[in-house]
Amino acid sequence: MAITLVNPAGLPETGVYHHVSVASGSRLVHLAGQVAWDADGVTVGEGDLAAQVEQCYLNIATALAGAGATFDDVAKLTVHVVDWTPDKMPLLLDGIARAAARLGTTPAPPATLLGVAALDVPEHLVEIEAIAVLD
Repeated sequence: MAITLVNPAGLPETGVYHHVSVASGSRLVHLAGQVAWDADGVTVGEGDLAAQVEQCYLNIATALAGAGATFDDVAKLTVHVVDWTPDKMPLLLDGIARAAARLGTTPAPPATLLGVAALDVPEHLVEIEAIAVLD
């Protein structure tokens, strides 16, 4: 594997992500931000943040597979959530857990969470970008 995830001493354990990813591979894979569209471009989970997070992760897995990668190769995620407030964290975590169960993995690379005013279409509540590294 080209990615090693680390939580250095002196930083808090989050249980949700690692603080550091060390990449030893030679090929970078940059994924466009994924939203809650299904394969036909229909929004999944309109009004349901957890369902949309789950669909975003499933779409990331599909995009990664297209590049010959998996979540084990992800070095960094950036999560954009419309009108973010801390009380939405349980919904975000529920969506991640549901995706992890469906994918059979627990994606926990370093991640940045950003609150945004809006996304591409009003129905989208979340967009997630990924960077992966392959040998």
